[in-house]
Amino acid sequence: MKKIIANKEIEVNEEGYLVDFKQWDREICECIAGECNVVMTEKHWEVIEYLQDKHLKEEPLSIRGIKKSGVINIKEFYALFPGGPLKKSTLIAGIPKPKSCI
Repeated sequence: MKKIIANKEIEVNEEGYLVDFKQWDREICECIAGECNVVMTEKHWEVIEYLQDKHLKEEPLSIRGIKKSGVINIKEFYALFPGGPLKKSTLIAGIPKPKSCI
């Protein structure tokens, strides 16, 4: 289905995740983050870039993997993306919801 994000028509699935990562940009990211009540900081961008890099390398994402990443500690990850950090961060990053998320 289509959704207007940042004045652009974007294809999303039933959970709101982007269908085509090529449609993602920083402006869309900021809008999705706003919908999730997340205000992007440098640390948020660092995490988003890490997640996108993992996605592009087709490496599975998990909380355990984030913990071992060296990019962010788990406590901070939960603070940056409250209420389901992996689900919320991947939505904002424009990548598919990880299989490890319910």
